[in-house]
Amino acid sequence: MQRLGEIATVIRSKNAGPFQITIDLMFACEADYRRVLASEALHAAAIARCYAIAEHEVAVIPFDRVRAIKITLPRRWGSRGSGSAGDRDVYGAQQHGPLTDLEIEDDNT
Repeated sequence: MQRLGEIATVIRSKNAGPFQITIDLMFACEADYRRVLASEALHAAAIARCYAIAEHEVAVIPFDRVRAIKITLPRRWGSRGSGSAGDRDVYGAQQHGPLTDLEIEDDNT
């Protein structure tokens, strides 16, 4: 198995409005994109476990044309928006970390 951080060319997060985070995964080749997209590690339930949120709060949106996957989830600090008191990541730029270690099954499994 490989980790997502070893397969994806780009993994980044950012705000998707004041109350949501979006995580972008981009891949250099079609085979890597398809492998990750097919993996159970990238299902909403698995991502929800990584962030301790409900599965229905996770959206996984593939973009075949550009070999990218967008994941949208609520900000980790509840109903407070970006820039509110106690916000530790105003831009949402450090929220992709938990996904980099997700184990992706090999092609032949």
